[in-house]
Order: sequence, then structure tokens, then C-alpha cells
Amino acid sequence: MLRPMVNCSINPSDETIHIGPLAVRFLITAENSNDSVAAFELIVPGAARLPAPAHSHNHYEETIYGINGVLTWTVDDKPIEVGPGQALCIPRGAVHRFDNRGIQDAKALCIVTPAAIGPQYFRESAEVINAAAGGPPDRAKMTDIMRRHGLMPAPPPHA
Repeated sequence: MLRPMVNCSINPSDETIHIGPLAVRFLITAENSNDSVAAFELIVPGAARLPAPAHSHNHYEETIYGINGVLTWTVDDKPIEVGPGQALCIPRGAVHRFDNRGIQDAKALCIVTPAAIGPQYFRESAEVINAAAGGPPDRAKMTDIMRRHGLMPAPPPHA
């Protein structure tokens, strides 16, 4: 008896999304985990900063596992370095961002539970950030994208 193909979709890891100098490659998405988990690799070149605003999310936790290099995650104004073999759980509602303050490229595995965010958020963000050509992205467009995907942008820091 022939069985119908359950999932004919492309393997998410076949796509690398370039967001400015960063690269995101999903390994698991909501579609292949029954909405339970999403996991993606994040590659951040040396001395690179997150081009999007700091943010929080109330519908999922995000766990970061360091693979190479060191990323400095700022969680509720507290800097936390995550290097190879180290992990950080960012709880729901915590305002966070990351930077690579070193010269070595950093690579981390990011795990989102439940899988409330996926590649489409990063594709849309890449479009706005890459259009800025290294300058600040259009904050109104980024805010709209973030909110549609369940992220709450933090207010800009005071100068």
C-alpha cells in the first residue's frame, strides 16, 4: 500500500538567511516539530552588533548555546558572555540583544520553545536591514515586522 507523503517541504537547513553581516540557518521549524520547538544557528562576525532593536517576547523562551567565539547577550541590562559549551536561557518578557565584542566570529545554537518564530521573521527583517546598506534600519518597518511575529521592540536607549 502506498503511503502519502506527510511532509514534502524543503529542509529548512538548506536556506541561510543573511541579515546584514549575520547569518541564520534554521535546523528545526514549527512545521517539522509539531510547533514544539524551533532551532537555528546564528553566525555573528567579529565586532558585529545586532542591527535590530533590543526586544522581548512573551510567548516563548529562547535558549542560547555557544558553539564558537563569544557573544555578549544583554538581558534586562545585564551583560552575559556566552562562549563555547555555555548556555543561557532568556525567559519570557526579558528585554535582550547581543553583540560580538571580540574579533573572532561567533556561532551559537538558538532554541525557541514553543516554536513561535520561524524563518519568515528573519527573511522580512533581512529585507529591511539589508536595504539600509549598513546604516540604521527603518525603525517603523522593523517595529511592524517584530510585532507581527510576537516580538516587542524595546524603546531606543537614551543618548
